[in-house]
Amino acid sequence: MNMNVVLLSLCQALLTTGNILLVSVTALIGRDMAPSATLITLPVAMQFVGLMAATIPASLVMKRIGRKNGFYLGTTIGIAGAFTCIFALNGNQFDLFCLGTFLLGIGIGFGTLYRFAAVEVCAPDQKNRAISMVMAGGVLAAVAGPALAVSSQEWVEDIPFQGAFIGLLGLYIIALLLLSLIRIPPVSADEHHGEARPITEIISQPNFIGAVVAAMVGYAVMNLLMTATPLAMQRCGYSFGSVANVIEWHVLGMFLPSFFTGSLVNRFGIKPMIYSGAALIVGCIAINMTGTSEWHFFAALLLLGVGWNFMFIPATQLLTGTYKPAEKAKSQAANEFLVFGVVTLSALTSGWLEDALGWFTMNWMMLPVVLWAVAVVYLMDKKAKATVSAVS
Repeated sequence: MNMNVVLLSLCQALLTTGNILLVSVTALIGRDMAPSATLITLPVAMQFVGLMAATIPASLVMKRIGRKNGFYLGTTIGIAGAFTCIFALNGNQFDLFCLGTFLLGIGIGFGTLYRFAAVEVCAPDQKNRAISMVMAGGVLAAVAGPALAVSSQEWVEDIPFQGAFIGLLGLYIIALLLLSLIRIPPVSADEHHGEARPITEIISQPNFIGAVVAAMVGYAVMNLLMTATPLAMQRCGYSFGSVANVIEWHVLGMFLPSFFTGSLVNRFGIKPMIYSGAALIVGCIAINMTGTSEWHFFAALLLLGVGWNFMFIPATQLLTGTYKPAEKAKSQAANEFLVFGVVTLSALTSGWLEDALGWFTMNWMMLPVVLWAVAVVYLMDKKAKATVSAVS
């Protein structure tokens, strides 16, 4: 495998380790610091607001200054966010903590483009494997993230969660060092000066719509249930260690299949893989609705992780076939904005839904959303095939 893809995978692993760390502790910090129950997941939501705010600028900035410099910029903003969170926890300042998670979200927004960078540093016939390889970096994160979340509680005796953000700071500094070793081709002349269609024409393509809806629903439902799980588990009386263990296996489910998802896509096709991912998420919902034992949380989140993988990676591959080189930046920006805009909404509402409606009702509400996504992907696939047949 191309060494640049390996290095991008390691950068993705560090980013994801930090994300898991944030998932493990941020909602719990919000519970302790927020002035009301409705604001418990505001720090989580602000992270995704920052991510959403970065999606369009990140792609456009990278078109001007290059992928590598863009990743440098995003990681530096993430470092500033980690510092801000450390100071906020030290002074018990909820508003400042929300600002810190917002900055972290901006940094993560730049990092979401690692998977697209992988396509640019490898041969065309390696595209599927490259995307999967970068996403597979999350396997390391699945182990390191929860372990860091638990061990870091002891780093600062008087402020249990402050150590987590010291650890996060270290992860981002290592990422900066790895970025210095990566060689990413400069922006090509075709990207700068090639023929480009209007963005409205690009996003109205059936395959673009199908790709966005699959990624959007898969990611949003996964994020909502994942974010609410620590709150639901603590409400049921489980320890932080049990919560971290469940999150660890969830993230393994998210990223371990990446080693073979590309091969499965090549064998079975993009759309069948998206459908299978949706089926696994429905299985997660069914398990969550049948009980609240530790086994239920464990099995459900494991299925949720694999389901997300089978929806998100094929959707990314489907998207890369919908634009020309000169359209890449704005097409990727539109996709990331739409996907993470909905993910932000899921983060903002997850704490409120779990508190106001309860764990079972919240899960029940996700079922028609997943089924709607399957219907849209199916109908868009038929429309795309009909368009091709008409042209030929």
